[in-house]
Amino acid sequence: MVRFQRRETEKARAAIQSLDKERRKKSGTYNTPEVNDALQEMFYKKCYLCESTDVTAYVVEHLVSAEGNQELRYDWNDLFLACVHCNSTKKKRHEPILDCTQVEVDQMIRFYKEGHWGTGERFCFAARDNSVETLHTVALLEEIYYGRTPQKKVESAHLRESLRKELAQFKGYVRDYLEASGEDKQDLYVLIQRELSARSAFTAFKRWLIWDNEEFFTELVALCE
Repeated sequence: MVRFQRRETEKARAAIQSLDKERRKKSGTYNTPEVNDALQEMFYKKCYLCESTDVTAYVVEHLVSAEGNQELRYDWNDLFLACVHCNSTKKKRHEPILDCTQVEVDQMIRFYKEGHWGTGERFCFAARDNSVETLHTVALLEEIYYGRTPQKKVESAHLRESLRKELAQFKGYVRDYLEASGEDKQDLYVLIQRELSARSAFTAFKRWLIWDNEEFFTELVALCE
C-alpha cells in the first residue's frame, strides 16, 4: 500500500455529482459508472490494498463499513478501488485500517521478503508504530497475501507469484542501472522512477528494496519519495 491522491479532477467531480443524485433516490447505488471511472483514474487501475495491476474484476468498496449509515454509503471520501480477492478478504474485524489517501502507508509499514524462493520464502509486513490502524492494516495484508481458507490460499499464491515476477524484473532494472553509463543509465533512471511511482504494481515492496539497501542505491532513494 502506498499513498494515493484524491485529486479534484473532472472525473472526481462527476463521481461526486452522481453520488449526490443516487443519495436522493429511494434505492440508489454508490456503484455508478462515474464513480468507477474516477476510482480507476485515482488508483491507476490497481487495487489499493495489494497493489496488483493484474486485476480482472474490480469492486468499489468502503474503507469504513457503511452498513446502516446512509450518508457514509454515498461519501466519495470513503470509496476505494479493490480487487475481488482483497475486497472479500477485508472484513469488519480488520477495521479501522490506514487510509492510503491520507497517510504514507509505506512509511508506517515495512514491506520486505525473508528467505528465498523454494527455501522458506515469505513476504512480510512490519508495523513501524503501534497504532490500531497500522496493526490492523498489517494483519489484513498478511491475510491478503497468505489466506485463511483453502480458496483464499490459492488466490494468495497467485498474488505472490505476480509479486515475485514483478520484483525480479525490478531488481534486473536496478542491476542494469548500476552497471550502465551515459544515455543507457539515464534511460534506466527514468524507468526506475516510473517503477517507484504510485502507478506501478507492488510499489511499496519496490521502494523498500531501495530503502533496505540505501547504502548501495543512494542515487535512487529520492525516487521513493
